[in-house]
Amino acid sequence: MAGWLEIAGVGGPATVQDAGRPGQMHHGVPTGGPLVPELLALANRAVGNAWGTAALEAFGRLELRVRGRGARVSVDGRAFAVAEGEAFTVPAPENTSVRYVAVDGGLAVPEVLGGHGTLLVARLGGHEGRALRPGDTVPLGEGGGTPEMLEPGDALDVAAPIRVMLGPDAERFDPATVSTLLTGAFTVSPASDRVGMRLKGPTLTHGDEGAGTSRPMVRGVMQVTLSGEPIVLGPDHPTTGGYPLIAAVIRADWGRLCARRPGAPVRFHAVSLEEAREAWRRHVERFRSPP
Repeated sequence: MAGWLEIAGVGGPATVQDAGRPGQMHHGVPTGGPLVPELLALANRAVGNAWGTAALEAFGRLELRVRGRGARVSVDGRAFAVAEGEAFTVPAPENTSVRYVAVDGGLAVPEVLGGHGTLLVARLGGHEGRALRPGDTVPLGEGGGTPEMLEPGDALDVAAPIRVMLGPDAERFDPATVSTLLTGAFTVSPASDRVGMRLKGPTLTHGDEGAGTSRPMVRGVMQVTLSGEPIVLGPDHPTTGGYPLIAAVIRADWGRLCARRPGAPVRFHAVSLEEAREAWRRHVERFRSPP
């Protein structure tokens, strides 16, 4: 073991998260991954790690200490050196919903079902399948990669509209309801979490409340509940569901949406499949391509 990270204090939920564990949906296990992929990429690449290396995802203040070796540490892409035995504080997020703390070499937690991230709803992965507590120690990997400082640009612009593709259940909503989605003003509900982001705002009604059929779900789709509340599924979403789907947030905007704090405004803008693919190509080129 190349040293370890000691958790001295936790001021909010904090877990180990990485790029996710694709290929397990047929077992009822969602892909998972970071709530805000851009911030994970910024943190990791600033210390020479691959973008999706296991790091800490924190909703509140953290008190940490490096043991066994010195380390290069990054908080959302702002990197600094920490000596062996030195303690440091990570402030609670201020402008985004979460923060990411990466250490050169990554967090060397065991791989479970092809990933290292924590899936709280199934109590697997990360550190013992649970949120971190004071006194926990997380092993570190070997460092040595080349740091690369990235700029988020407009990727996390909290004022920008969230791009969606309409459907696949457009026929279950009247045109006025679709128009309400694209013109209405929504806000992030405090009830949001890694399973799904609930939105407060105009009611989105659909006409066949009793006709839901369970089917596979994926991150980014927008379910509309019987009460008319929209929910955008997050990384730890249920793998099946029956609520109608009015739209899907394009993959390039997952982080832009999930970075928003409770009460933040959300507006939606419809785009084509070609536009969604081009946005994802640019996202991968900026954040995920190796230097």
